[in-house]
Amino acid sequence: MMHRTPRWLLAVLLVVAPAWVSAETSVSPGINAAYQDADPNRWRGVFERDGREVWDRRHDILTALNLRPGMAVADVGAGTGFFAMMFAEAVGKRGLVYAVDITPEFVEDIRMQASGLGRRNVRGIVNTARSAMLPANSVDLVFTSDTYHHFEYPHDMLASIHAALRPGGELVVIDFKRIPGFSHPWVLGHVRAGEETVRAEIEAAGFELIEQRNDFMQTQYFLRFRKQ
Repeated sequence: MMHRTPRWLLAVLLVVAPAWVSAETSVSPGINAAYQDADPNRWRGVFERDGREVWDRRHDILTALNLRPGMAVADVGAGTGFFAMMFAEAVGKRGLVYAVDITPEFVEDIRMQASGLGRRNVRGIVNTARSAMLPANSVDLVFTSDTYHHFEYPHDMLASIHAALRPGGELVVIDFKRIPGFSHPWVLGHVRAGEETVRAEIEAAGFELIEQRNDFMQTQYFLRFRKQ
């Protein structure tokens, strides 16, 4: 004789059952400690300065992304927001930009910038170390610049990005080349993985590499993936 679990007991089990917790351990403990209680004005002088390659090449990067009006884009690791503001103009009023950062002060500063510029298509999200905290199936493109090496839990973070992308959505990663004898000593000490390792991790997370560019930046690479 089959015994059915009473509905009231099922309800209790659903309430008290513990949430699934990832077993992934941090690959870079403390990598984001410098951004606790961050002063956006101080970091603007670090991120938005001549000589920093993604700043110098920001317009080339924007062109390479091929953004279109009406797109939904997420800037994960938005920092001081200069890319998010450029994206907001590119996708237009019918588009949407999520400015995602683990630092609340950065996100609030981006919100203030957007308000001052009348960019009503920018939304700020404070994410966690394990998740971009984006709505499921919400974006056409996820962009991350000089941020992948700050993912403490890359498997979990990539899973959250994969879930946030719409079918056929794309992930673009710009980060530092890590080549002994070529890369700056700071990069060798700070960045945990080189381009090939990053590519392998992203492909293992359910993405297909569709573009690899090393033509317009010297110390950094540009990888574009499509959600499988």
